[in-house]
Amino acid sequence: MRSTILAQKRAKVLRRSMTGPEQTLWLMLRGDRLNLHFRCQHPIGPFILDFYCTKAKLCVEIDGPTHEDKTEPDEHRTHWLNGQGIRVIRFSAEDVELHPAVVVAAIVQAAAPSTA
Repeated sequence: MRSTILAQKRAKVLRRSMTGPEQTLWLMLRGDRLNLHFRCQHPIGPFILDFYCTKAKLCVEIDGPTHEDKTEPDEHRTHWLNGQGIRVIRFSAEDVELHPAVVVAAIVQAAAPSTA
């Protein structure tokens, strides 16, 4: 599941140019504040994940307006990540901006160990 050198370089650029919603969520997730360690703009394989928690094998994606016409590539990416044992949850940029606490609560719930 190693990332490509190109993905690693691109991730570094993306970390420096996060969108407003990504910055908002990162401020709430970073530093193990939730007893979960998230990585920002983390490359896995050919993809760069907005946020990734290794312990929970959870990918959090923030979908802005540019994702409206990219459902097929997003589905392919999600399918590939699921095949690697990584769960993907998505939130709209608008939800992050308007309801950040609700988004964080949903992330914490998704990261919790399954009781099933």
